[in-house]
Amino acid sequence: MSAGSAGSAAAPCRFAHYFVICGIDTETGLEPDQLAGENLEQSPLKRTFRSKVLARYPENVEYNPFDQDAVNMLCMPKGLSFRTQADPRDPQFHSFIITKEDGSRTYGFVHTFYEEVTSPHICSAMQTLYQMHNAAHGTANPPPPSSSSSSSSSMDSLASSSYDSSRDTLYVSKALCLITPMPYMQACRSYLAQLHKAATVKTAPPLPLESYVYNILYEVPLPAPGRSLKFYAVYEAIVCQRPGLGELPLADFSLAEAFSLLGIENLVQVFTCTLLEMQILLYSQDYQRLMTVAEGITTLLFPFQWQHVYVPILPASLLHFLDAPVPYLMGLQSKDGSDRSKLELPQEANLCFVDIDNHSIELPEDFPQFPNKTEFIQELSDVLHSFAISANAGAPPHCPSGSPNTPSTPPKEKTGPFALLQLEDDGRNGNLIGEELATLELLQGNSTLERLQALTKRTGVTVAQIEALRDRIKSQPTAENESWTPSFEEELAHAKLNVQLREVFANRFTTMFADYDAFVIQSAPDLESWLTNREQMHNFDKASFLSDQPEPYLPFLSHFIETQMFATFIDNKIMSQWEEKEPLLRVFDARLKKSHLYNIRATSLRSSNYQRCSTLKETAQAVEQKLLRINHRAVRPHLLDMKIGQGKYEQGFFPKLQRDVLNTGPPLNKWPQRTATAQCRKDWNIQRIDNDNDLKERHVQDARGLGKNLRQPKLSDLSPAVIAQTNWKFVEGLLKECRMKTKRMLVEKMGREAVELGHGEANITGLEENTLIASLCDLLERIWSHGLQVKQGKSALWSHLLHYQAFEDKLEQQQLQASSPGGTETAKHNMIHSTEQYINTFTIITLWSGEIKTDVGRARAWIRLSLERKLLSQHLKQLLTRQALTRKLYKRYAFLRCEEEKEQFLFHLLSLNAVDYFCFTSVFTTIMIPYRVVIIPIKKLSNAMTTSNPWVCVSGELGDSGTMQIPKNVLEMTFDCQNLGRLTTVQLGHDNAGLLAKWLVDCVMVRNEITGHIYRFPCGRWLGKGVDDGSLERVLIGELVEPCAEEDCGRGCRTPPQLCSPSQTRRISVTPNNEPTSAQIQEAIGEAVNCIIKHFHKPEKERGSLTVLLCGENGLVAALEQFFHHGFKSAWLFQKTVFVWDFVGECETETTELLAMTWQSLCRYVNAINSTPRNIGKDGKFQLLVCLGARDHLMAEWLPLLVGSPVTPRMYEDAAPLRDHTTVGTLIGVLETLHDFPITLEASLVKGVNL
Repeated sequence: MSAGSAGSAAAPCRFAHYFVICGIDTETGLEPDQLAGENLEQSPLKRTFRSKVLARYPENVEYNPFDQDAVNMLCMPKGLSFRTQADPRDPQFHSFIITKEDGSRTYGFVHTFYEEVTSPHICSAMQTLYQMHNAAHGTANPPPPSSSSSSSSSMDSLASSSYDSSRDTLYVSKALCLITPMPYMQACRSYLAQLHKAATVKTAPPLPLESYVYNILYEVPLPAPGRSLKFYAVYEAIVCQRPGLGELPLADFSLAEAFSLLGIENLVQVFTCTLLEMQILLYSQDYQRLMTVAEGITTLLFPFQWQHVYVPILPASLLHFLDAPVPYLMGLQSKDGSDRSKLELPQEANLCFVDIDNHSIELPEDFPQFPNKTEFIQELSDVLHSFAISANAGAPPHCPSGSPNTPSTPPKEKTGPFALLQLEDDGRNGNLIGEELATLELLQGNSTLERLQALTKRTGVTVAQIEALRDRIKSQPTAENESWTPSFEEELAHAKLNVQLREVFANRFTTMFADYDAFVIQSAPDLESWLTNREQMHNFDKASFLSDQPEPYLPFLSHFIETQMFATFIDNKIMSQWEEKEPLLRVFDARLKKSHLYNIRATSLRSSNYQRCSTLKETAQAVEQKLLRINHRAVRPHLLDMKIGQGKYEQGFFPKLQRDVLNTGPPLNKWPQRTATAQCRKDWNIQRIDNDNDLKERHVQDARGLGKNLRQPKLSDLSPAVIAQTNWKFVEGLLKECRMKTKRMLVEKMGREAVELGHGEANITGLEENTLIASLCDLLERIWSHGLQVKQGKSALWSHLLHYQAFEDKLEQQQLQASSPGGTETAKHNMIHSTEQYINTFTIITLWSGEIKTDVGRARAWIRLSLERKLLSQHLKQLLTRQALTRKLYKRYAFLRCEEEKEQFLFHLLSLNAVDYFCFTSVFTTIMIPYRVVIIPIKKLSNAMTTSNPWVCVSGELGDSGTMQIPKNVLEMTFDCQNLGRLTTVQLGHDNAGLLAKWLVDCVMVRNEITGHIYRFPCGRWLGKGVDDGSLERVLIGELVEPCAEEDCGRGCRTPPQLCSPSQTRRISVTPNNEPTSAQIQEAIGEAVNCIIKHFHKPEKERGSLTVLLCGENGLVAALEQFFHHGFKSAWLFQKTVFVWDFVGECETETTELLAMTWQSLCRYVNAINSTPRNIGKDGKFQLLVCLGARDHLMAEWLPLLVGSPVTPRMYEDAAPLRDHTTVGTLIGVLETLHDFPITLEASLVKGVNL
């Protein structure tokens, strides 16, 4: 059997795939690590030298090919470390992870120690380097520092600053590494520590070291799901367990240490950033701390999985990975004595920086909090306190008996004579006890044999062999008392704490997504059609899901359901109808099914009440039972067929192991056939299914918008061609993400059906819109951060804007100096005109620097304002026109220097001009905004000016401006006011002073000078006594005006005019020549009421203005006016203009003696309106009566009174709808539907009415 085939014979079910030794190659000597950068200024002992893989066993495993470069780089991320006898040389432990392109993971566990350098030429080379270093810096060898002068955990930071080969002993780092398919961190740490100890102690171990390495590679299986396994290292047995198929997946990294390093609140914040797929950078001097926090955070994501770049330990040679313009979770080792301020990162706008050693974090701006954060933190604190672990950041995990220890602390070894004697007396194969115990378990588990044994006992006959076997087993130490050591207690407490903390996190997702499957859209008939059309399909009803959630959950959930991990989760749910469920999804759905069975969520639907996890005790007991009741025992280490003389070693040096023995697996191993055949077959079937699904995974990843190569760059190949290809993948991914985001924004804003028909009816809630725009801001920041030459400020986009402004100012000065005196003004005018709109937007944001205090905030405000003004694409195009500036700021591979992709990117942004956004107005609600008001009179029928003193009050969704006097003989004024939001009404009036007090106003125009939005408030009525209805003030309802061709130039494309939907729904025209029918009037009233009902069925923050629905052109007041006007006798009977309010007044006058409560309420409202100090006319009073009646739910009660009044027959024709009892009854039923809703009126409508 070849080495390769031996290595892969049972790889899927083996505990470990490789045993690796890394260190210095004595043949090549000292080689500077060029990829880590030049460090010639440092002393030679602190410089970076290349390490190499000295040996690996076996040579290759077919199932998991060995990646030599990646393993070497992660075993020693900063290369070789040198020490002298004056330096501390304690062994260090760390772990790492290799994520393949398909997302699968391999774990590595490294035990690093120091060996004396025995090679004379290496010592001589180090001496020469020190002489050159001292000569270059003009210093003599300083005395060696005290070993206690540094407490840093960084390997190279502890090195001495001098070396003299004549007096110093040189030591170099060496690493022992286990490569495993599953993260058994505790077991591997204990095994490697015992193996290293065997090479350093004076007493030789019972067996050659090859026996123990051979055993872990070929004879120790992975535990079966739901079972525990015991195997044997050099001095102490090791127990590990594997969760069952219905349990949370394996997680062996200490969550206690992660919580102690960061603190509960900080860890929850970092966890939230991970859920929202931000860029997360961990920072520490200790490699194991980086791995512990990274694995702890990703473990807690259940049932979701991190979908982006994941490099918990970033080697020094791979710092360019930080330039990746995608979400990532990376760990960076801090340099010696460096602080956060000296760390230059390419992008920080969406970065969560986690300083582990200083127990602090820096969060991105606009960060939503995790739901029920306070109660959640309290529950986590209670769990930690139950294990006597402090919840404060920086407090080391307190480990009393039964509590977990920190991963970086080596386990306590059991070196008593019992353990050694047990191994020595075990015989050549070392597994006799295991075989006998297995035989006894087999006999005891056989029901037939048990009945026979019971029968023999009753008859007085004993089966001697079975009884002897039982006695021998009883005389041996039991599994429980044999395993119960101090280190085992710590591991048991560690496992129980881990699973309880994970259950608390999993319970939060079980609560929040209890009914998620009800909103999954499964429209594809088969898997192939779904994969083909994945990009065009909507797989999850996000709007309905959010409407079903409690209000406090919405800020977080609206962001989270837009992430890649949630999209992948839903994709797996949809694909589960055609194939086997993904393991995490299977476990999560089983939990939801169990909770539904007990109706856990029925009473808390749409409730934000916090529910604590109820399964903590149960899960802890399950883990304890698995660890105490060992299901399987692996074959013990035994003597191998080695030649005489092999297996010897020198104390203090890890020996060179026999390659011929370790590269070949057992040719006739009984274990695979006897105890692991089923497990191997199952694992191989799983692998075969995974291979068959590679094509499916590729389709799914492509459909989601991120290629799998963009998901995880390769660690091993660092050639310029590969780096260039990786950057090209980044560029393609950014362009595709831009296309997907802009398309999503358009579809959600306009609605799919509206898009197909060319209409623009709003179909998106404000919460979703704000989430999508925040996501666009993040994308633009990542694009502007890609390929930066030098990072300046936290926002790359704002930095570019500042550079562009300085560039333009410098260019303007140069052109003004070069121009002739006569041409100066012309040149200046042309230059300002070309960038006027851009400079205006930039200047506006700059002026608010006191209110928007960070560069990231200013950049996002600039994006939102440009998008609201429909100038985003034009502004960015203008920003990139200065190619000299772009070349100065960005490297050649940067996205902004890829011309074709840049043009497509700007085109996608240009498509957003087809819809209207209020993303700036609705977010920056406290800033001061200048408004311009223009009053347009009808000059042909009245005077353009009035001699009275006019006034105006502008109201919006966020407030009103207050009453402002308009200067006489002026039709235009400007005022500054705190952001009013979208404008709704204008109150216009005058005091009726002077000879020319009557004023016929066509409309009022109001312009937001920041966003450029223009609102038109139609009037078309007189203001003055003795004319029209005698009103001196009117409340005008506004509508947003589309910009004309001149104003719209440069704003890019819009929906063509022939395809534009009308701004409001079409209705029947009401003119003297075309009076609507009774049926049309009833339809108009019904539609107005229906619009009000729809208004209240929207989330509160997305309802808009109720005033428009009540008093607008097609509102309830206008519809009821049509009802009361139809069949009115005023035109021929009274020979004067009579208004509906006259009819109401007559009814009130002739019914004052009636004592009915309903009549009293109507009379009280009419009298209150008539006595108001406001000078509103008769139509205004009727509008106010309708609004107050709708607010107080009285309209349906008043209508029968008006119908039954004796005034009605005198003022209405027989065919009038008001005199048709059937029509009136229908109208009353329609109006009664408004009684279920709390109608609130704007202050501008009810001002001055005392009820």
